[in-house]
Amino acid sequence: MWLALLTALGLMLVIEGIMPFLNPRTFRQALAAVTQANDKVLRIAGLVSMLVGVMLLYVARSLF
Repeated sequence: MWLALLTALGLMLVIEGIMPFLNPRTFRQALAAVTQANDKVLRIAGLVSMLVGVMLLYVARSLF
């Protein structure tokens, strides 16, 4: 269990680091846009992100 959690955390950090490494200017602009968004938009984006993540986990678990 701990190995899977650490693997997932490491993979998440690698994936999230790709954008600022490859294109820091666009990443900075995207962060600025996020700070300008209102709470409702951020909540909806967070909910959609969680739902997509749960669906991906479900699909991955049922296929493998």
